Order: sequence, then structure tokens, then C-alpha cells
Amino acid sequence: MDIRALLMGLAFAVMWSSAFTSARIIVAAAPPLSALALRFLLSGLLAVAIALILRQNWRLTRAQWRATIIFGVCQNALYLGLNFVAMQTVQASLAAIIASTMPLLVALAGWLFFRDKLRPQAVAGLFAGVLGVALIMGGRMSAGLDWQGVALCVGGVIALTVATLSLRGATSGGNFMMVVGLQMLVGSAALWPFALTLEEVAVRWSWQLVAAFAYTTLVPGLAATFVWVLLVNRIGAVRAATFHFLNPFLGVAIAALLLGEGLHLLDLVGVMVIAASILAVQLAKLSPQNSKKFGDS
Repeated sequence: MDIRALLMGLAFAVMWSSAFTSARIIVAAAPPLSALALRFLLSGLLAVAIALILRQNWRLTRAQWRATIIFGVCQNALYLGLNFVAMQTVQASLAAIIASTMPLLVALAGWLFFRDKLRPQAVAGLFAGVLGVALIMGGRMSAGLDWQGVALCVGGVIALTVATLSLRGATSGGNFMMVVGLQMLVGSAALWPFALTLEEVAVRWSWQLVAAFAYTTLVPGLAATFVWVLLVNRIGAVRAATFHFLNPFLGVAIAALLLGEGLHLLDLVGVMVIAASILAVQLAKLSPQNSKKFGDS
């Protein structure tokens, strides 16, 4: 793996992990579903405009439309919607840790529903991931947890797993940015009815809110997508996905740095166990030949 790929992978992991901290700032001052629906509307329109500049189009196949709608509903509306609501009472670091288990759930679901073969290394990684989550939850129970918020986070990562599995074998047909924009607009359309029905628009304006909203719209929403595509094109999807092992570390570190969220010994141990489990599962997907070349590509 060359230095450019390494830097792109690190940049993607930082942007993905930082989204939880910016979301926590937003939901502390604005209704979560309304804020998220507006974010997807703006970022979706911007992505579509960029796609048109790149001469992409929205003439998708039936399979591409189906994947776009499923992904837009499951990831953008359900996963992020549930997390935004949860982070009114759940710390950003805990939400990031739960969400970072997605690669483990994808591997487990692939084995259960698609008969994917799991190597012993992957099986060990799955068990280690469960242990890591248990350590963190056990350590935080004494400080008090909002279990309803935790349940929303769990529901969100399950929805993200479904969204990821829905893309198995799907391709963008060269219209990747257009597909991303349409997914965001689908998420926005799915969220607005709930936002308008369930929420009262009451916003406590501040420069922190404006900065967090602009950041989450442009950086995790669009910039991370660009970087991810470049990374996958450079080293492949499986190798690129190994950078997910950094997400538990970075999610906790960024929340502690910017929000002052406390860290405990069991948090650190659990995060290290989860990170190691994600790395083990992802590396197990590499063929033995590619695994030997992993550091040389």
C-alpha cells in the first residue's frame, strides 16, 4: 500500500468518525430529524449538481434504482435518523463505537443469509467484537445509560448493515456521484414527513451550530464520499475497508477532544478489542496471495 493510499484511508476514517461529534453538536441545538432532512436536501442537490458538471446522468437501470432507494432509506433515513435522535441522550463516542461494528455485522449477516464462508480468523474477530462491546457497555452502566438511545443506535447500525448488503453486486454504471446525490435526496424525502409531524422547529442559533451543520453537510457527506471512491479505485474495496478498524479509536478520540466526553479504562480496552476484531475480519477477506501483498501494493 503506497503512501497516497494510506493518507486517503486515514483521511476517510477521520471524516467518517468525526460525523458523530458534529451530529452531537447539531442535535443539542436543533430538532434532529429536521436538521438531517435539510442536510440531505442540500448535500443531495450539491452532489447532483457536481454529477451534472461531470456529465453524469440519472438514467439508471431498475436494479440501480432499487439499490439507490434501499440505500437512501436504510442508511440515510434510518441509520443516520436513528443516530441523530439517539445522540440527544447518548454520547457521540458511544454512538460511534456502536456504528463502527458495522463491518462485523456485515460479515455475520453474509454468513447467516448469503452462506459466505468465514475463515477462523474472521470467526475469532466476530467473538472479539462482541467482547469489546460488552466491555464498553459494562463499564458505562455504572455511570448510567439511556437504553432507549442505545437501542436506537443498535437499530441504526442494523439498518446500515442492510444498506451495505443491498449493494452486493451493484454498480453505479459510471454515475457514482449522481447515485450518491439521489440517495441523499431519497433520505431527505423519507425524513421530512416524520420531521414535520413529530418535531417543533425550535433552534438555538450559534456559530457552533452553523459550523457543525456546514461541516457535516460538506465533509462527511460529500468529501468523504470522494475520498472513498478514490481509495477503492486505487486499492480495491476489501483493502479499503480495513481502514474501518480506525473508526472506534477516532470516534472516541474526537468526541473527547472536541466535546470533553470522559474516557474510562474499559472504554479504551473495549475500543482496542473492537478495532482488532474489525481488522481481523477485514483481513480474513483477503486471499492469502493478496494478503501477502497487502503492504506492498
